[in-house]
Amino acid sequence: MDEKALARRKQEIMDHSSYLKAYKDIEFINRVELRPLRLELELLKPQIMLAEQGIEETIVVFGGTQIINSKEATASLDTLTAKLKEQPDDKSLQRAVYVAEKKVAKSKYYDECREFSRMISEKANNEKDCCYHIVTGGGPGIMEAANRGADDAGRKSIGLNITLPFEQEPNAYITPGLCFNFHYFALRKMHFLFPAKALICFPGGFGTLDELFTALTLRQTGRMQSIPIILYGTEYWKNIINFDFLADEGVISDDHLELISFTDSPQQTLDLIVEYHKSAS
Repeated sequence: MDEKALARRKQEIMDHSSYLKAYKDIEFINRVELRPLRLELELLKPQIMLAEQGIEETIVVFGGTQIINSKEATASLDTLTAKLKEQPDDKSLQRAVYVAEKKVAKSKYYDECREFSRMISEKANNEKDCCYHIVTGGGPGIMEAANRGADDAGRKSIGLNITLPFEQEPNAYITPGLCFNFHYFALRKMHFLFPAKALICFPGGFGTLDELFTALTLRQTGRMQSIPIILYGTEYWKNIINFDFLADEGVISDDHLELISFTDSPQQTLDLIVEYHKSAS
């Protein structure tokens, strides 16, 4: 080959993905065979970055993305009600209005979650032996309310986002530098629970139930640290899950019912967490 051909060949060699350093080769890292590496990276990145920020103890808040503040919920209901007046026989609109009314009723949980988060964040700001930081799934609804409450108190909070078929963007109240985007649900769940000192579940749907039962199973089997698992909104939770029935049927023991507490106010929730860890110490 002449010099020009050799130069072209040399450039072709250097342009090929095989020449990229492995850690810069995104296509290679995303191969099926490299899944163990990706799992390790998702384990280590948040762990290292949270340690660098001095975050060791968290209060986990779960809850539905569809539970919005009262102003937004009321505006949505008003819009749907106006449409229904124009089409009173429309079954889908009737259903939409019914659901919107339920969302207005549940909008109190947004405000109460925000207040709880503010209260416990202020406590952490003012007491040297209280190092709690709020952590959420990083999305809208209850998650936004919890991050927002911490922001009201001027305290850092964390968001653990997840890549979904429908795009989920982080809410604006998470502390910049403390929002992590996960691919693997399993690793995300681990990071919720590793540093947790309490878990509060506000009303929510499948995702909230999934996260709740993961924590309950780990507590039941002694595979994680002892923390209070608090279901906020007694009426809601007792309507969708009959825990006593599980014990009566003998599929869980009566002692397992003690893993769960119910609360209905921010102050009651805060007091329960404080008392739980005071008793444990």
